[in-house]
Amino acid sequence: MQDFKKKLQDEIAALEYELRNELPREILKARAHGDLSENAEYHAAKERQGFVNARLNQLKHRLAEMSMVDFSKIPHGRVGLGSRVVVLDVKKDERITYSLVTTEETDASKGKISTTSPIGRGLLGKEVGDIVKVQIPGGSREFEVLEFKTIHDITDEI
Repeated sequence: MQDFKKKLQDEIAALEYELRNELPREILKARAHGDLSENAEYHAAKERQGFVNARLNQLKHRLAEMSMVDFSKIPHGRVGLGSRVVVLDVKKDERITYSLVTTEETDASKGKISTTSPIGRGLLGKEVGDIVKVQIPGGSREFEVLEFKTIHDITDEI
């Protein structure tokens, strides 16, 4: 979670630098070429400026949302945001480890699934021994929760 916040802050800083320093120079340089109606450099710089502004607003909004997450409300004895969960796929008899993360942090190849995904939603609030039946696009899956660590346990390890 902290890594994600740091990534957001780093991207915001880079975009703010570009918006305040690089883009004004590019626009000024392009204006010096004369007729703005047919000036591709000017239009590209203005378009980039609009994109950077939009992305900055989006990132700042997301950072504000993340700051409002009340970690004390994330359960200690049940699966929640930030938990690392080991489940048994009942049908395949296979152990799988998932980390429940925000939508932006999702990376299925690394086992990071969103709390809003079907499996993530199914695991929320569960305890060891619970059976979870999840409807996914490819059909239905059944998992048994074997073990988990909450975000509180993981933070204590660091």
